[in-house]
Amino acid sequence: MDIASASAAKLYTNARSATAPSEQGGASLPDFATLAGDLTDTLQTGEATAKAAMAGKADTQSLVQALASSELAIETAVTLRDRVVEAYQEILRMPV
Repeated sequence: MDIASASAAKLYTNARSATAPSEQGGASLPDFATLAGDLTDTLQTGEATAKAAMAGKADTQSLVQALASSELAIETAVTLRDRVVEAYQEILRMPV
């Protein structure tokens, strides 16, 4: 057996199953419900900060930070949606 085959065999034995959940640093990854809840919380915080800024109760810096975090959360949600739709379309194109 040559070196390439040996390293490939080692990588194969160390690989995790595609259906097994991955873990990072000993903690499990958050599920979709947690991510959706975080998105909702971020958007509600941004909205509350915008209302407070219009009433003169919040400073400009906190408004800009809230808007930036809301924008990032929306961009992340849109990217996730696009990837899910793309994966679904790819599944539909697979031959049976």
